[in-house]
Amino acid sequence: MKYLLISITTFALLLTGCATTNQRVLDSEQSQVQLRSIQTRTFETTDKDKTLRTVIATLQDLGFVIDKADQTLGTVTGTKLNRYTVKMTVTVRPHNNGVLVRANGQYNITPITDPIMYQNFFTSLEKAMFLQANAID
Repeated sequence: MKYLLISITTFALLLTGCATTNQRVLDSEQSQVQLRSIQTRTFETTDKDKTLRTVIATLQDLGFVIDKADQTLGTVTGTKLNRYTVKMTVTVRPHNNGVLVRANGQYNITPITDPIMYQNFFTSLEKAMFLQANAID
């Protein structure tokens, strides 16, 4: 009986100790709407496939190795290893008269919320989209 009471008490303490580790998983310093606006751009093209190819080329130009690309889903995932791990997933989907491109980055296992990283990616992507639209190699 004493063993059962000790076991139940120990189990309860273990569960209580684990309950607080994930309380702030969905918390961030920025609201999700602000983060989404930083991570998203709309481009005036209806060619989703060409946009996906341009996203792949842009990620490679920025030093990412493409891990996975899915034309049907419109997703590209790449990893950059340089003393740290940066993982970027980019989603391309039709939106009104264009395509919506959303980039989501992770530094090691932490989501990237710094707007500068996304601005750098989208600046490179915009240049690549312009060059491709005007058939400049």
